[in-house]
Amino acid sequence: MKKLLMSLAAICLAVAQIAAQKPEFVKGNKVINLGLGIGSGLLGETYYHTSVPPISASFEIGVADHILEKGEIGVGGYLGATSYKYEYSNKGWKNSEVIIGARGNFHYPLIKKLDSYSGLMLGYGIIGIKYFGGYGDDDYTGFSNGIRWAWFVGGRYYLSETFAAMLELGYGISYLNLGLAYKF
Repeated sequence: MKKLLMSLAAICLAVAQIAAQKPEFVKGNKVINLGLGIGSGLLGETYYHTSVPPISASFEIGVADHILEKGEIGVGGYLGATSYKYEYSNKGWKNSEVIIGARGNFHYPLIKKLDSYSGLMLGYGIIGIKYFGGYGDDDYTGFSNGIRWAWFVGGRYYLSETFAAMLELGYGISYLNLGLAYKF
């Protein structure tokens, strides 16, 4: 019986610690993320070569707090870019993509020093492609622009009051973004 009471007391203390968790991201905070992407739709094909790895930058400002008790809402912008080349027997194509968008995030504290969030991005993608090496009589250059959207989950683990390691999983310029964040 004594062990059961001690276990219940420990569980209550742990729940109280989580309930008392101070959010890392609050209304008025401003955060810049810089990320390097890993993974794309290319799935590691043999003849693909990355010219510019997937890179991204985003800015976010906290605009609403106390959503579902401890939740926060942030909005901001996103910019991502990548470039790669496919070549086989001196024929192939070069592809580049830029995404410019707006993001909205819902933050909810789960662990101390961790800013966990999920969000949506709506943006505009600019894809340029250039075929080379004899596809028809001439080489071909074209563009495929259009609306892009993404759902993602992420987290920033704060190493100090202002610097954090950042990870996002979803789709933007890549499936997984690792990087750094700065809060001011």
